[in-house]
Amino acid sequence: MTTPQTNHPSKEMVREYLERRTQDVQPPPTPEEIRRQLGWGLVMCDEKYDPRF
Repeated sequence: MTTPQTNHPSKEMVREYLERRTQDVQPPPTPEEIRRQLGWGLVMCDEKYDPRF
């Protein structure tokens, strides 16, 4: 079974995203949309997965 691991965007990508968002007049996107735009998703890995942790 595979372990889900989080793939985090770089600090620079987050800063650029926040800069763009501060200039936007629309309401903020959903957390899922923010993660999609930053490429911040779950990456599956081949380690044994234990849901207790």
